[in-house]
Amino acid sequence: MTTDTESLDPFVAELRRWVDNEVLPVVDELEHSNTFPDKLVEAMRDLGVFELMIPKEYGGLGANYVTYTGVVEELSRGWMSLGGILNTHVIVSHMISKFGTEDQKQRYLPQMAKVERRGALTITEPNTGSDVQAIETSAVLKGDEYVINGSKLYVSNGRRGKIFALLAKTDREIDPRHRGISCFLVQPDFPGFNIVREIEKLGYKGIEACELHLDNLRVPVENLLGGVEGRGFVHAMSGLEVGRLNVASRAVGVARAAFEDAIRYAQQRETFGQQIAQHQAIQLKLGEMGTDIQAARLLTRWAAGQKDVKDRSDMEVGMAKLFATEVAGRAALESMRIHGGIGYTKEMRVERYYRDVPFMMVGEGTNEIQKTVIARNLLDRYRID
Repeated sequence: MTTDTESLDPFVAELRRWVDNEVLPVVDELEHSNTFPDKLVEAMRDLGVFELMIPKEYGGLGANYVTYTGVVEELSRGWMSLGGILNTHVIVSHMISKFGTEDQKQRYLPQMAKVERRGALTITEPNTGSDVQAIETSAVLKGDEYVINGSKLYVSNGRRGKIFALLAKTDREIDPRHRGISCFLVQPDFPGFNIVREIEKLGYKGIEACELHLDNLRVPVENLLGGVEGRGFVHAMSGLEVGRLNVASRAVGVARAAFEDAIRYAQQRETFGQQIAQHQAIQLKLGEMGTDIQAARLLTRWAAGQKDVKDRSDMEVGMAKLFATEVAGRAALESMRIHGGIGYTKEMRVERYYRDVPFMMVGEGTNEIQKTVIARNLLDRYRID
């Protein structure tokens, strides 16, 4: 299920061939052994995937977000975890590109383009999820360093990341609370940075999710993102818009994989003397799945186009993330139903899709949060004076 526009994008077309030839033959073994895909990540680096969204003047390709969504869809059609490995790298490079000082851009973006440093984002804490303003990690300026104390959870790429965008409170008394949050660019070799464990997950295998303890973590003052305190919440929200585009695109990729497996199986499996694809009940499922997936893809591409031309696109990106992940949930379940009993076993890929989808419904802001963001934007747009 590809579009003419996608077929004309040489980067996406090349990535599609790579997924078919290199990812699909090995994904089941990597997934079930929960093995980090070092060789696939190295190939992604060689293909230019990690430098895709970094500006040209800092060694990247400077692609647009429409291309990016196509890339993430193809990666996730092969394995959703590959889209996640890329996600935080792009989020952090976006935050540095958009908000960083020139010194920060020169220091980190060329290294990120060469994948000498992979990016990771640290927001969530033991008592804080979607309510970012409630974070408890503190940062206190002492001389020419900030001393940071606290804990962070569910840090994707936490063990392999080499540059972390980390949120901490620099002012606990200010109102509104979000003005007391700052963002720091943290290297894991800074004193006081500790990885304490990896957290087991239902799905989303291969990529690590870590817990971090920050014990008097010392961060040079020049690593305060943008050089100004109190802007961290804005930095993070902009980065999470990019992250939600990634999650929406991953959802389209997983939904497409579930659909393609289902329609292929429906033409191979026979019951009552004919292919199950000839049974009306199966055709109804396939018709609805195909329509939903195309709608999710177009909504995601539209949101990406809005992100390319607008400074803020939280409503559009929220719509794409909400709709695409719910479509992926339905597609995974319907694909399992079409496969029947064998779809519930590890012999078929559909059980992986079924485990991967719930993460996308809650990751980068739950779908319930997306609904409130969308509604607030709509109320503002249609406000009655």
